Amino acid sequence: MVLAVVLTRPGGSPAARGEVFLQPASATGPAPFTESTAVQEAVPPPQSPAPSAQSATPGTGTTPTRSISGSAPGLYGGTQSVASCDVEKQIRLLSAQPAKNGAFASALGIRPESVPGYLRALTPVQLRTDTRVTNHGYHDGKATGFQAVLQAGTAVLIDDRGVPRVRCACGNPLGPPVALNADPKRHGEPWSSYQPSKTVVIAPSVTVVHKFVIYDHHDRRWFARDRGDHQGKHDKPVPPPVLPPAPVTPSHPAPATSAQGPTPPTPSHSPSESASVSPPPPQSPPVSPPPSEPASKPASAPASKPESKPASAPPPGNPSVSGTPSAHGAG
Repeated sequence: MVLAVVLTRPGGSPAARGEVFLQPASATGPAPFTESTAVQEAVPPPQSPAPSAQSATPGTGTTPTRSISGSAPGLYGGTQSVASCDVEKQIRLLSAQPAKNGAFASALGIRPESVPGYLRALTPVQLRTDTRVTNHGYHDGKATGFQAVLQAGTAVLIDDRGVPRVRCACGNPLGPPVALNADPKRHGEPWSSYQPSKTVVIAPSVTVVHKFVIYDHHDRRWFARDRGDHQGKHDKPVPPPVLPPAPVTPSHPAPATSAQGPTPPTPSHSPSESASVSPPPPQSPPVSPPPSEPASKPASAPASKPESKPASAPPPGNPSVSGTPSAHGAG
């Protein structure tokens, strides 16, 4: 009954703004358009830190949402030369059911006959962060929108601005989310890593993205996938993206920290995005011990004892007036 209520409310209605449906990566979910077109069973990667995001607060009484540009390197994951979704299968399934094909097209704002070309122009990837969208189930011959959070690891098709447009586990069309009321009711199956504060919204890139920089969490490598390469035939390895330096003004001196072991790559943001999370304070440089005073420097002799030896002459067996150099002063 809860699902029926959710699916019969338009995605932007006041009632729907108070509800959100949680969808695990491999679950079909309610009212699917088609059977799964995911190439292989979606296995969620470890929850990855989101790229630096621009904070957006829709308005008073609504839940704040972090927004990330669809062009951000590392926003999406996948496997090199392996598509996450079978686009041709998706086309066949919709073409065999004209009513669903028409509803699918209406949710995306395109003509029914344009669906095959539209799908072939999308790019298959996997989400690396829990992502909020407006999902569309097929109910009573129509596409009915509802607010959803897709788990990291979900296979999706994205457009040329990096925005998710199809969820492959159910063939549902996706759209931008609407603002949620504060503390919305959550339905569905939560996963252990789910935290509302870490959920993000993917905003359209300012320009068309010709190559998406993707992270393969299995091989711990990066590769670039051409826009619209729905089979991954032209994937090319690329070096890890480098974050641009950000100015930091620490309020207190940063203590020196011990060296840490290597960490897996994390998504980075595009230069056009503003960072909402301050980078860690810089480590203090190692401090070398002061050098020993040269032995050749004479010390002033007391005027009252002219017969004393000059202080610059070290005692036998002691090469320096400062004592035996410590191990920290070597080298």
